[in-house]
Amino acid sequence: MHQRSYYRRAPKRLFDVILATVCLVLLSPVFLVSAIAIKLDSPGPIFHRTKRLARGGKSYTLLKFRTMVPNAEQVLVHLLESDPAARKEYEDTYKLKNDPRITRSGRLLRRWSIDELPQLINVLRGDMSLIGPRQILASELHKYGRYGGKLITVRPGMTGLWQISGRSSLSYDDRVRLDMTYIDNLSLWLDMKILLKTPGAVLRGEGAI
Repeated sequence: MHQRSYYRRAPKRLFDVILATVCLVLLSPVFLVSAIAIKLDSPGPIFHRTKRLARGGKSYTLLKFRTMVPNAEQVLVHLLESDPAARKEYEDTYKLKNDPRITRSGRLLRRWSIDELPQLINVLRGDMSLIGPRQILASELHKYGRYGGKLITVRPGMTGLWQISGRSSLSYDDRVRLDMTYIDNLSLWLDMKILLKTPGAVLRGEGAI
């Protein structure tokens, strides 16, 4: 059996479960402080839940710490209707560099990627992997063109080549290229390399918004 094919199965899943469990225990104080900060900053739930594309083309509920105002959808609709430049930016990348929906605590949580820590629960559930392609909306799949079928052969990751290569500062084409590079070269050693480089990328705030 090819090394990459073998690693995609039981060993990678075992690696995810063990490390995600350890991280949840060690980071429990960070979870508590983040939850308190979110509740003190603005009304609304602690967690934000949104649908993302899973392996096999299914969907799952992605967990994040809430970093936006409660009426974020209405704020976004108004912004996109009134600001053509923001609308084009959002249509191209599904992100906004100057996003009026983000709260004060949310900016801090995003700066250090703390908002993504609840995804450890997704990893334990089997929705995600610690390392993998980006988590995307089902509506984004068409942007991958002929690579869309390959993308959904693996679980999306909390971190990946995109995370250590610039994150949100990358163009969408670059993100697609990095996702395909990861899938084509998937191995234990690549996952370890990405995992070791992720803290440095987070501390440098590369591409964080």
